[in-house]
Amino acid sequence: MDLKEKMHSGALYLPHDPDLLREQFSYLDRLYDFNQTRPTELQKRAELLKSMFAEIGEDCYIEPPLHANFGGRHVHFGNHIYANFNLTLVDDTHIYVGDHTMFGPNVTVATAGHPILPELRRQGYQYNASVRIGKNCWIGAGAVIVPGVTIGDNTVIGAGSVVTKDIPENVVAVGNPCRVLRAIGERDREYYFKELKIPKGL
Repeated sequence: MDLKEKMHSGALYLPHDPDLLREQFSYLDRLYDFNQTRPTELQKRAELLKSMFAEIGEDCYIEPPLHANFGGRHVHFGNHIYANFNLTLVDDTHIYVGDHTMFGPNVTVATAGHPILPELRRQGYQYNASVRIGKNCWIGAGAVIVPGVTIGDNTVIGAGSVVTKDIPENVVAVGNPCRVLRAIGERDREYYFKELKIPKGL
């Protein structure tokens, strides 16, 4: 198994290979360019994202600064995705995000991990596990999603949550570790926040 296969299979590998680092730094240069754009340079940002990401759909908006280990090289975004300030994508392997998903500020999505055994960590070993986030999700401010997690469609992850296990679709989940609080239900069709009602016609 070569290095690239190890990166995307969950196998242990050493990430400091000189050829891999040269490739990684080329992606990080493009990320740097993206983060230096002016707020009015929306077309330039869109063009950079298309060159940076593995896949990115239509009408996606990412508010700089964006942080990504491989500059987005292993990130797959659907359509109409919004990300607020300081989205961190530890994209040593693949991250998949469905259409119409939103990220609050300071969210971290991590695919990289390190062994618990101190001797292996001292040598610098790493492993990666893909993350999948469904369509029409809302990931609240400051949430952390760890390697190997899947989040189902339409789900809301509360601010500050640490998502360590899979979360099903159509729920509100909160906490550390993140757990399902409740299903999305009929009350959500009437109220959008506490006692504030959704206006008729929306």
